[in-house]
Amino acid sequence: DELSASGLRHVGYGIPAELCAPFASSFVSVLRAAESDDEAIEAFQWSLSLVSRILARVINEGSTMVMRAINANSGKALEKAVACAPRIERAKWVLSISVGSQSISPLLWAIETGSFKAAEAIINDLLTIRADRDRYYYGVDMLFERHPDIIRRLCLDGPGLLPTLLDGLIWRSRLTERGRRRVVFFVRHLLVRQDGEFAEAIGWIVENSDPKIACHPVVSYVIDLVWSGAAARAFLYRKAWLLLTSTAFMMSQAVLNSGLHDGVSDCLWIRAAILVCRCFIYMVSWPSLVMMHVRRGRADIKANNFVRIGRLALPAHLVEFNSIVSLSLCIILLVMLTLCPILHCLGQPSSDGSELLFTERCEEGDMYLSVYGFFSMCGMLCYLALLLDLSVFSNRVSAFVLVFGHALSEVGLFVLGLTFLLVACSAGTVALKIEEENFSSIPRAAKSFAQSFLGMTSSEEYEAESQHAVLFVPVCFFVFATKVYLVSLLVAQLAGAYSATFDDMLGWARLKRGEVADASMGSVSKERWGRFVASLRLDQPCEFGEGDVGMPGAIQMTEPAGANVTTFELIRRFGGSTSPLAEWPEDDTLQGDDQQDRLERVEQLVKKVTKRVDGLGKATKHRGAVGASSALSGSSCNTSELSISQSKRDE
Repeated sequence: DELSASGLRHVGYGIPAELCAPFASSFVSVLRAAESDDEAIEAFQWSLSLVSRILARVINEGSTMVMRAINANSGKALEKAVACAPRIERAKWVLSISVGSQSISPLLWAIETGSFKAAEAIINDLLTIRADRDRYYYGVDMLFERHPDIIRRLCLDGPGLLPTLLDGLIWRSRLTERGRRRVVFFVRHLLVRQDGEFAEAIGWIVENSDPKIACHPVVSYVIDLVWSGAAARAFLYRKAWLLLTSTAFMMSQAVLNSGLHDGVSDCLWIRAAILVCRCFIYMVSWPSLVMMHVRRGRADIKANNFVRIGRLALPAHLVEFNSIVSLSLCIILLVMLTLCPILHCLGQPSSDGSELLFTERCEEGDMYLSVYGFFSMCGMLCYLALLLDLSVFSNRVSAFVLVFGHALSEVGLFVLGLTFLLVACSAGTVALKIEEENFSSIPRAAKSFAQSFLGMTSSEEYEAESQHAVLFVPVCFFVFATKVYLVSLLVAQLAGAYSATFDDMLGWARLKRGEVADASMGSVSKERWGRFVASLRLDQPCEFGEGDVGMPGAIQMTEPAGANVTTFELIRRFGGSTSPLAEWPEDDTLQGDDQQDRLERVEQLVKKVTKRVDGLGKATKHRGAVGASSALSGSSCNTSELSISQSKRDE
């Protein structure tokens, strides 16, 4: 088996069988020069000759016309190679070559070796629907049965072939009915594995991170189908706990305690409700967040899944946006628990001397109240950031959120430039040694400049600054540099960033929905997934027209007639014999392709001759000899005529 596998690899390398015997003889010759034992040499020669004969036999049996076309990376040669195959065996010729118990896939070999023209021809041939008077022939089932991970292999080794594969999974009718066109999507293998479980195709496409592929009709239809049919409800169930905890946090920090500043601090039920909400956050929500990070961290450690940032190795889940925000929220909640004013005021009188239960205002609680409020604000922002995933319910809103994230880098550059100008102008004005209180130190000067940029400077302050002519110059420079130059530059950068991501933002939104759908399918039960698959009726044959029953494994629908105009029949129908062992008749479209190839070759020859003539003309001009230039021009014309006549004879 190992020798057969090695021989099949030699077939893929394009090594002829005639080289096996000389290769074995060269080994024996080297051994004779280093070994004097004739018996050992004879034994080695016998075993090596046996190996060479086995390899030669495997190479001869495996060197089919398909493999030779792949080695030449010729799509035309491959089409001619499979043209003589029986129609029932045509798909097998390009998917499996077996010698003994070993086999090799010509399609997979073409992808791995970079023979993309041959691989594209194979995919087109497999996904072309052919029909005789009895049955349809379509190689999509054999393709995914032979290579269930074909999507992943194309994403890794041949992403340029993905559109070819996806285009082959769509059939559109040439005819329209009442302004609608019949469309069939062969998506069974993108949804369901052979064992009935959810397929990994969506996850592989999401990992590929190509927004153009995500906008393909097949991919977008599959993602939306899985999302609306099974994943949306599971995702909402997962986010229900986050919605509950964020609501409790908002009630305890921003809603209920807002009445405490309006003279109702003596209302016991408000203080009790605040305590209950905070106990729920600290005793239920916070431990669940910690356990979630512990589980994911343990899984990453077991799988040795780390990401290095310099010399620091972190579990892979900590580089995700949601994980970073969730971990920050865990730390913030822990700090808030230690600083909670209600805990510090237990058993102590309130600030006004009254004995109020569950109050926040006491001598010790007032010490931590401002710091606690700052961390409360940070926790609120973290909860709202975690709720951004809910935008996946609308592709338009999700696209806007993603564009907002892409534009943050431009805003960061703007803030960096603004900070530099603040520091530079503040340090410069302090160095002027002017007796002005707002510019007596760098922090005060920076505050004054920031107020000028934000429009918070009063007219009296402007009048005080204008009294110092030396001070008025840097203030005017700062206002012009920030409000005119930096702001205009920010607008231009944001416009450029938006235009760069506008074409792909819908694709990124679909990738985000696909990522969420793929992650949510783990919580969908087998019974619910089975009901969803049964509702699609993938085991029933589709219809290509009235009474024209096709193959199973597809979902049929209609679209507006002008959405994707189709002017030719996508199904190649043939008459004559209907025997599965017969070859398909010669396709007239291949002859048209041959004529097109001939015209392209003639065009390339004409371009080559024209380029040569232009080169000779430039050389004669460089020499500056007018007479010689005329002679060379005539000779070049003769050369061009001879070359064109020679090309015609070659054709």
